[in-house]
Amino acid sequence: MSKDAYFVDKVCVITGAGSGIGRALAENLAKRGAKLALSDIDTDGLAETVRRCEQLGAEVKSDRINVAEREAVLLYADAVHAHFGKVHQVYNNAGIAYHGDVIKSEFKDIERIMDVDFWGVVNGTKAFLPFLMESGDGHVVNVSSLFGLIAVPGQSAYNAAKFAVRGFTESLRQEMLVGKHPVKVTCVHPGGIKTAVARNATWAEGIDGKKAASMFDAKLAMHSPEMAAQTITEGVRKGHGRVLIGWEAKLLDVFVRVTASGYQRIAAVVNRPFLP
Repeated sequence: MSKDAYFVDKVCVITGAGSGIGRALAENLAKRGAKLALSDIDTDGLAETVRRCEQLGAEVKSDRINVAEREAVLLYADAVHAHFGKVHQVYNNAGIAYHGDVIKSEFKDIERIMDVDFWGVVNGTKAFLPFLMESGDGHVVNVSSLFGLIAVPGQSAYNAAKFAVRGFTESLRQEMLVGKHPVKVTCVHPGGIKTAVARNATWAEGIDGKKAASMFDAKLAMHSPEMAAQTITEGVRKGHGRVLIGWEAKLLDVFVRVTASGYQRIAAVVNRPFLP
């Protein structure tokens, strides 16, 4: 991939850059000529991403950041701005997974998912938004999920977080349009991507997490992180408000629109054989 004039010298912040879609985004943007601020709580994975991006010729700043720690994210945004002088794009990608029925889930399990998957996005958006506006050419990219479009049993906490990301992001986009601010906003909904999210997920008591993760990897993870990153960056370059990744995300988006609440009974029946 040759350098892309749209991204050359753009300062791009990516959370969750230590693996999966985050790493693929970092490499994709490095090839396009962007400058990178990469973060993750996995320092080993992050170091490998940094190594790969620097080999591609990118200027990289890397930091261990837990996106759920608001004060740390606010300080991080200031540090990134001080280092590069500008910030153009923020990819709030960091996330975790959890599986469990509401009745079996502890409050702490639900809170943990919301802290990382929703508040992590809010923290990253709020911390960097003033700098994005200052740049005159900003872009917020928040990663929701296929499960931000459709709810399924056993994913109530994850659904709640990802639906919240979608609502927050779509509202933000309208605010930027109403205020005529120089910031574009994109909400991303990946389908089945081959990442470690399922293998690293936590589970309610009584669920065989390894078996469920193996099933996800074998039957549902159909697309590579590189394909996801390519789809995201192309959507960003075109200024799309919503980016759906994978045929299944596009199909289920239409399915929900057509059936309205009727999809819930269908989803319940379809998912019954896969639930404990």
